[in-house]
Amino acid sequence: MGTGHGHRGAHGHDHGHGVTGDSDRRWLSIALVLIVGFMSVEVVIGVVAQSLALISDAAHMLTDAVAIVLALAAMRIAKRPAKGGYTYGLKRVEILSAQVNGLSLILLGAWLSVEAVERLIDPPEVKGGLMLATALAGIAVNVAATWCLSRANRSSLNVEGAYQHILNDLFAFIGTAVAALVVLTTGFARADGIATLVVVALMFRAGYGLLRDSGRIFLEAAPAHVDPDRLGERLAAQRGVREIHDLHIWQITSQEAALSAHVLVEPGDDCHAVRRDLEDLVRRDFGITHTTLQVDHGPETLLQVGAPAGAPGAAGHCADPHGPVHRDGRHGPEDGSYADGTVRASGR
Repeated sequence: MGTGHGHRGAHGHDHGHGVTGDSDRRWLSIALVLIVGFMSVEVVIGVVAQSLALISDAAHMLTDAVAIVLALAAMRIAKRPAKGGYTYGLKRVEILSAQVNGLSLILLGAWLSVEAVERLIDPPEVKGGLMLATALAGIAVNVAATWCLSRANRSSLNVEGAYQHILNDLFAFIGTAVAALVVLTTGFARADGIATLVVVALMFRAGYGLLRDSGRIFLEAAPAHVDPDRLGERLAAQRGVREIHDLHIWQITSQEAALSAHVLVEPGDDCHAVRRDLEDLVRRDFGITHTTLQVDHGPETLLQVGAPAGAPGAAGHCADPHGPVHRDGRHGPEDGSYADGTVRASGR
């Protein structure tokens, strides 16, 4: 490609990303047993006490249990080696489960909000003592489950989602206990419906967060902590680099990011040395270990990316470029029109 010879390299790959060990599965399994056991008791008590807050807490715990089950399943599936058409393996199963988990939280929260409003309009008699005792027991169970999940690998979107679910559920039980105290001391039965709406708000917040984070991964957005423009400028400012274009940064899973780019280096420079320097920079300063860099020698007259047919240097060079072009500040375009019309020049 161009006048140089292409060099392609991938550096520092860690194929263990996204897969947790037996200890993580053990901690999640313990939390699952605690959640399911208490949830079953809470449903029965919520019906007897006619407390929608307790029933909503149980529903929230059900989503916690589903989150843990999906996380456990994703861990097992993600361990399968890449083969066939799945060149990354099945690592994104965790992202699918996160989306299902987030959507279920929002749908369940919508149903509970309708029920809560109805109870605010026409509140039933609530057994505050039974409600308070159950809420206090729920606080103890959720503290234990939250501690278990805090011991697991929370860099996984699944594990972190399950952790946040249980943590929010803990806050919800605290709200239920407060509502029960209000019912016992004042007889204000609508406190039950108000506590339910608090639970719903927590569910919406957790569900939105999961959908947002998993959606970014499915849309192959750059990791939230990485600014692509800043990264491109840093690369373009390195010794021997004339231009960076077709720069793509995306997440394979919540724990694993990847980068690819086309790099033009000064004529006569060592392409392999430049590539190694760029890979070290990306790994050290941006935490990206999966890199694929195509490195070519630039011509004496820098090519115009995406130039029209017949233009100088247009032949055989990125007819359909993507994104801005990053240059080192010494090789700016004569007419300011490259690729998509955007040129980022980094200072020297």
